[in-house]
Amino acid sequence: MHPFPHRYAVSAMAAPASVVTLRSAELEDIQSSAPPEFGGPAGNWSPETLFVAAIADCYILSFRAVANASKLEWSEIDCDAVGVLEKTAQGLWFTVIELQAHLRIPAGGDVPRAERLLEKAEQACLVSKSLRSEVRLQTEVRVG
Repeated sequence: MHPFPHRYAVSAMAAPASVVTLRSAELEDIQSSAPPEFGGPAGNWSPETLFVAAIADCYILSFRAVANASKLEWSEIDCDAVGVLEKTAQGLWFTVIELQAHLRIPAGGDVPRAERLLEKAEQACLVSKSLRSEVRLQTEVRVG
């Protein structure tokens, strides 16, 4: 691991009527636009979908780290994430992030322990910890 602080650099560029191109060193470019809810075209990532994706991605990577440190055997995890954007007295903001994590562990695995580690991963996720939004986690552990 590199010493702290870590810095993550991204550049964004666009013409007046084009999609936004997001770039970061050694990564593939991503095309983004306003979401359809804000009048943008369908079929592109948007800042809103990237935001919610970052939370789901961070949750899974946090779970992987927590599970590895705890020596939990598991075979697959998926996480569905929904960000709820609302108009509030303070303006538009994501008030709730709903995560549904589905974990598969081998037959004979310790389900209560796996559930505890899923909860611990949510607490360890640095992206969701950096938000003022409420994060609601629902978990399911499947054996076999």
